[in-house]
Parts: sequence; structure tokens; C-alpha cells
Amino acid sequence: MFLSNKNKLVTILAVLIFPIVSYANVIDLFDAKGNGVAYIDFSDEKTIFLWTGEPVAYLDKESVYGFNGNHLGWFENGMIVDHDGDAICVRREKHPSPNFTEFKSFKEFKSFKSFKEFAPFKPSFTNQFSSTSCKQHLAKGI
Repeated sequence: MFLSNKNKLVTILAVLIFPIVSYANVIDLFDAKGNGVAYIDFSDEKTIFLWTGEPVAYLDKESVYGFNGNHLGWFENGMIVDHDGDAICVRREKHPSPNFTEFKSFKEFKSFKSFKEFAPFKPSFTNQFSSTSCKQHLAKGI
């Protein structure tokens, strides 16, 4: 079967626009060295994935929780901040010198969410990066 010109145009537009729409709900996160290491997919229950595709955490309002129920920090002003007030990961726009990013791996299946622990009081933000890497910190949520 052949497609009409109108259907061809719709198909071409869908192929061209779909990737834009799918990335519109994703925020890439960069570590202290400027490497893209994680991303938040708002279209997938606000899940935080490592660049390797491994789901490690999720957002619950402004809190960041691991799938194991551990409170990992807060997502505020484009940054994930730990319990000491240090930045763990930041959006590209917040980083002073972000590097070129590689392609992300396919997303892996998410595990069930454990009961959440209570969030501690939010500290004052220090405006510096943590000594713990973004990848290591988020992996505490597995």
C-alpha cells in the first residue's frame, strides 16, 4: 500500500518531531568535572537514571529518594544537593564548564520503590561541589 502525500508528510513530521518531544522532559545532570553522568526523566515518573541507563533514584516533590528508600538530597534550582548542602550534580546551565556528552544507554527496568525514610532538615547550600561524585552518591539509592 502506498501512503498519500498528506500521510507521508505526517509520517515525516512525526519522525522528526518525536525525538524533540521525548527529550523535552529530560534534564541532563553533570558532575563536578563537567561530565554528563545522570538525567531526570520527567515523563517516566521523575526517575533519575545514570548515563548507563540504570535507574537509581526518583524525585518526590523536591526530595531525591533512592529506590531503596534512602533520602539522597534535594533537587532545587537545577542542582541535586546532599545533606551537607554541597552540590552533587547540576544542570548544564549551572555548570561552569560542561563537557560534550556521549549518547545515553537504553533505560533499564526500574525496581520497586521501598518505603521512604524521613527527609532531614534541609541545610544551607554551600555553592560548592561535594567530594563524593554524582555517580557514587546516586548509586546509594540502588
